[in-house]
Amino acid sequence: MKYTYEQLARMIDHSLLHPTMTDEELEQGCKLAAKYGVASVCIKPYAVRRAAELLAGSNVRVGCVIGFPHGNSSTEAKRFETELACRDGAVEIDMVINIGKALSGDWNYVEHEVKIVCDEAHQHGSKVKVILENDYLAHGGAGLSSDELKRNLCRICERAGADWVKTSTGYGFVKQPDGSYSYRGATAHDLKLMRSACSPKVQVKAAGGVRDLDGLILVRDLGASRCGATATAAMLDEYRRREATEKAAFGK
Repeated sequence: MKYTYEQLARMIDHSLLHPTMTDEELEQGCKLAAKYGVASVCIKPYAVRRAAELLAGSNVRVGCVIGFPHGNSSTEAKRFETELACRDGAVEIDMVINIGKALSGDWNYVEHEVKIVCDEAHQHGSKVKVILENDYLAHGGAGLSSDELKRNLCRICERAGADWVKTSTGYGFVKQPDGSYSYRGATAHDLKLMRSACSPKVQVKAAGGVRDLDGLILVRDLGASRCGATATAAMLDEYRRREATEKAAFGK
């Protein structure tokens, strides 16, 4: 196999963010994350304390979303949400930028808000992933093309202290001409672009649309260090099947 099980498992932020998630599903998700040895669970703010209890003694980190999913909370609300999440046991923060401000070209607002959240998280020893929500940036904005806008936002996030830049929430649904909603999530194009737009000290996270082992491997090949996923068990079970087949073929 190209990568070890641990290398791939420790890329995964197991996503427990569905609007209808029950308490039982939260507990099952945390147990699954511990069983498969992933990097973290990515959860909603109210669930942080319970997840921290469930994962105590494991190597799975607790991550919390902030301003999720559309980034429309005030800066102070995002800061306070971050403070509460860190106090409850979150060691990673996934914040959504104010997308409307980004599309308006209000760069000072965007940078100030990211810095406020990063400063709050960092003083608690937590790291920050900043979500751009690329589906909403597909047509560009503020006089910039889509790619120019994404590059600029990556540079802003780095200046503001982000530890990661992240493609998507997984809930960035865009209305289509027929009235339906859909999203693409992480794409190879965007992962390459975001990796090249940041210095090596800023990592890249993929989220949305990575549903199988080959997709996870591609994310790593493209330079991303984390991947949000709900299909964790399917991906890592497939790894074990391929690993067993490979060992059998070589008589190991």
